Amino acid sequence: MNMLTFLGVVGPWQIVLIVLAIVLLFGGKKIPELMKGLGKGMKSFKEGLKEAENDIKKEID
Repeated sequence: MNMLTFLGVVGPWQIVLIVLAIVLLFGGKKIPELMKGLGKGMKSFKEGLKEAENDIKKEID
């Protein structure tokens, strides 16, 4: 099932409500820390993918 079909059309007001809910749950000070951790995780994931690609290329050669 397509995720967008499941969620329906997400308009600007729905996005505003989601952002407000996140701010209320985590508070304004905690959000930058969460985003920093998310960024580090994404960077680590991309590095792992590059390493895996390099290993596969070495095995092929």
